Amino acid sequence: MLAGWRLKLSKCFLIPQRYVLGIMGFFAIANAYTMRVSLSLAITEMVVPIKTTQYYDPDACIPEETNATNSVIKDQTTLYDWDEKTQGLILSSFYWGYVITHLPGGILAEKFGGKYSLGLGILSTAIFTLITPFVIIGTNGNWKAVTALRVIEGFGEGTTYPALTALLAKWVPLKERATIGSLVYSGSQFGTILSNLISGELIRYTQDWASVFYFFGGLGIIWFIIWVMLCYSEPESHPFITDREKEYLQKELGSLSTEKPPIPWKGILTSVPVWALVITQVGHDWGFFTMVTDLPKYMKDVLKFNVSQNGIWSSVPYVVMWFTSLGSGWLCDFLVKKKIMGLTFSRKFFTSIASMGPAVFILVASYVGCDRMLAVWMFTIAMGLMGCYYCGMKINALDLSPNFAGTLMAIINGLGATSGIVTPYLAGALTEDHTLKQWRLVFWITFGVFAVTNLIYLTCGTGKVQKWNNPENNREKPNEDNEEKQIQDYKF
Repeated sequence: MLAGWRLKLSKCFLIPQRYVLGIMGFFAIANAYTMRVSLSLAITEMVVPIKTTQYYDPDACIPEETNATNSVIKDQTTLYDWDEKTQGLILSSFYWGYVITHLPGGILAEKFGGKYSLGLGILSTAIFTLITPFVIIGTNGNWKAVTALRVIEGFGEGTTYPALTALLAKWVPLKERATIGSLVYSGSQFGTILSNLISGELIRYTQDWASVFYFFGGLGIIWFIIWVMLCYSEPESHPFITDREKEYLQKELGSLSTEKPPIPWKGILTSVPVWALVITQVGHDWGFFTMVTDLPKYMKDVLKFNVSQNGIWSSVPYVVMWFTSLGSGWLCDFLVKKKIMGLTFSRKFFTSIASMGPAVFILVASYVGCDRMLAVWMFTIAMGLMGCYYCGMKINALDLSPNFAGTLMAIINGLGATSGIVTPYLAGALTEDHTLKQWRLVFWITFGVFAVTNLIYLTCGTGKVQKWNNPENNREKPNEDNEEKQIQDYKF
């Protein structure tokens, strides 16, 4: 009877359960980013409008509309006098909590399964997003209270990437890793698109910045309900997976340890490829968080877009980045399966495109002056090329250690996210007068970080499974040809 019930349920799904997990994982990250990024655009309308007579900028753009720099908020008592440093501090505070829960989240996901460590993390972030307006208005814009709330939000969201990586390690065969991994991780661009695009229109129509937090917090709760009903930590515990898919996954993922050995901390912490990944993640996050957090401010303060235009044009670069991440994931799998590229070379090749492309075009955007649309297209090309990161270094943790992918991602993504602490505050401190030259310095620093971190990855990165992935075999001679074996595994 139970078998018949499972068979009926499995027929309700037109696609395999690993793809259901991939799609829900995509929406998990999308929701996480809508809640994380929503403040970046909303804060441009939460502060008292800039008094342009405070300074003279010879490179300043002239607003196309006479009221472009004025606030659209109906209730002016909900505008707060936060200077640039305070805004940077508020925007960066999310990452204080985000960094801390990465490692515990990865360990818990590997020990108890990623379903609830991911789900409960997103749920808690959604709840605190919903109450954000009450905290801000209730404390009359007390920046300390807002900062504390954002730290707590970061706590919940810090489990997202480690839990998802642990889930992918148990659900996704090597031959589908770049495609499904790129799909899941591309949720960050999709979430950023939704956040910027919808936030601008919501604020314009409601004339209230609080609507942004209500909307995206509500979406996070809806996602959690669907996630709990559809997704499970591993194929063996899934109640309505087909026998065919389960057998296929058991065959393809049979190399994963059935009994979890102790985490090989010494091997991980002394691994050169792991630290190369950490440094590269820092570089990626530096550039990505600079754009995600500060591009709406640049659009308003330098290019003088109104809130609706800001939402639209701040989202366009991530539309292109999203399509690039999906296309490059498919291309990477194809090139490796056909042996046109080795696994290690493919990871380095796509990572280099995703590093140096944005480094150049972000900088160029600051030199096109007040040609607004040309600047937007430079940012768009930059972020489009950044989409290649996801089939490059982002899934590299799965290559190095399928058994400890959650822990590895926790270390790599957690340490990389320290960029999110630094970049918003640094941008705020360097752009107190909102001038183009001040922003250009921010972009030059970003260029330097991209270049240095990519060089380290080219020198020290690899796609080979590390010998400490199977601690019980550490005494044996490592298989020098394991990358060739991994490439063979791509074949159908």
